[in-house]
Amino acid sequence: MLQTELEPQRGFSFENCQRNASLERALPGLRVPHARKTGTTIAGLVFRDGVILGADTRATNDSVVADKNCEKIHFIAPKIYCCGAGVAADAEMTTRMAASNMELHALSTGREPRVATVTRVLRQTLFRYQGHVGASLVVGGVDVTGPQLYSVHPHGSYSRLPFAALGSGQDAALAVLEDRFQPNMTLEAAQGLLVEAITAGILGDLGSGGNVDACVITRTGAKMLRTLSSPTKPIERPGQYLFTPGTTAVLSQTVMPLPLELVEETVQTMEVE
Repeated sequence: MLQTELEPQRGFSFENCQRNASLERALPGLRVPHARKTGTTIAGLVFRDGVILGADTRATNDSVVADKNCEKIHFIAPKIYCCGAGVAADAEMTTRMAASNMELHALSTGREPRVATVTRVLRQTLFRYQGHVGASLVVGGVDVTGPQLYSVHPHGSYSRLPFAALGSGQDAALAVLEDRFQPNMTLEAAQGLLVEAITAGILGDLGSGGNVDACVITRTGAKMLRTLSSPTKPIERPGQYLFTPGTTAVLSQTVMPLPLELVEETVQTMEVE
């Protein structure tokens, strides 16, 4: 009897993860691939007139710096943005899908989307995949209810706080935010505090680095601030060091001859006009 072919399911597929878990239980000595540690420092805080988000610009692949000036602040809606930490591809595609859904929601309802709606879509998407989508998000924006800031974790849990930080450099950033944050801060004070928090994460974590990007969101709109600060500028040498040959003594020298045998030699003439 012929069986009907199963239709492919939409969305991500994690069949290999279930297979690896089964193989790991059946074969105790088997080592399956595990998630790699990712490096990022993202943060956000609520000030008097809106929300400000910040992130570093270093993208890493294990111990290799893949990109020194990448963008980690993603567009969701005209007055809602999102910082992503974790796996870059997961954060990028998750925020893109949320932005597309919010655009369709705005077209169908005729109203601007709320920050709570965006957070609900993101956390339901992440919870559906039980943490296999490695995206830690800080969502901030301004809607009819005022400025709001949410932190969403890869397994779908979330928190609404006046300030938040995620990523491998979150400990240093949170230490600065918890020490100096005050309600109803001005834009200048909030911007300076955010730069100090991201800078603390950059200097205290090898996975974070590059520049400090920021996004200021108010009732009038959002403004991206690329390269707001560069805490890790290259060190300039004060002078030129010129050493004459022979300054450093050679203690020993060994020459290893390589025995080579010529097997075949061909000579081709080149045509010259």
